[in-house]
Amino acid sequence: QEKFVESGGGLVQPGGSLRLSCAVSEFALDYYGIGWFRQAPGKAREGVSCINSSDGNTYYVDSVKGRFTISRDKAKNTVYLQMNSLKPEDTAVYYCTLSLCTRNSLGPLGNYWGQGTQVTVSS
Repeated sequence: QEKFVESGGGLVQPGGSLRLSCAVSEFALDYYGIGWFRQAPGKAREGVSCINSSDGNTYYVDSVKGRFTISRDKAKNTVYLQMNSLKPEDTAVYYCTLSLCTRNSLGPLGNYWGQGTQVTVSS
């Protein structure tokens, strides 16, 4: 079983919304920060958002602040990414994985990449 399973992507018009889910296996959210990352064709992978394990603080890349919200459900060991006011430039494959998550650091830890979920924003 994959340790990170993403779902919830799809095709949406500009200005629309999607909620992505990240089902996490084996890594308890009390002890591991989780981040969302995305990669568009021909572009480098980019950190989008993360949630800290100990205090639940959240961080976002500037381009999504005010539009995206990350949250966690400890009972379900699941992390969510609510995406509102979507723009064409948000089009990418979205991944979740272990992440550094502080004011100054948002980056993946280890090599626990799943299949990701495709988000396409287009008219």
